[in-house]
Amino acid sequence: MWMDINSTYAVENWRKEKLQEVKLLARETEGLTSSNLKEEAGILVRALESDWAVLSENIGLWVPAEVIHQEHDDKPEGEEEPEEVLPGRPLPPECHAELHADYDGAAVRWGLTHHKESAADCCQACLDQAKYAKPGEKKCNIWAEKPKLNFKDWYSESYRDSHPNAPLIVPWVSGVVSA
Repeated sequence: MWMDINSTYAVENWRKEKLQEVKLLARETEGLTSSNLKEEAGILVRALESDWAVLSENIGLWVPAEVIHQEHDDKPEGEEEPEEVLPGRPLPPECHAELHADYDGAAVRWGLTHHKESAADCCQACLDQAKYAKPGEKKCNIWAEKPKLNFKDWYSESYRDSHPNAPLIVPWVSGVVSA
């Protein structure tokens, strides 16, 4: 089992705490006739006082001396990120737009039958519905704009062959609003 520095600190604190508890238990059981309890407490004391690094390794608790994190970027040098353009007017900040976010929940209105021209229009429809909802009626708090069901991430090659002007990446965006 691999651990980071915080985990190492937590394990060491646990070991010291347990060692104190077991030593206290061993002292409290000195007058008792139960040899099992005394014997088990003694075994635990020896284990917790032993060479902790060796014991940790024997039980599969491995803590590296240093963790080196190296970012891997396999994008060719000079290549730009694919452009992600949302058609239509810019989204207002209260839309809290997240590209490619996929939220789940009960739909107030199903987008495929209530399609809007742009993400901004979709968000505005959600804000308006929430604002004018009748008492007891569900209020829109999540909106999602994507061209079609199951169009996420990248358009397929066959779709792009049929629609040569389509962008590489599906202009798919969602957001959470509070009414």
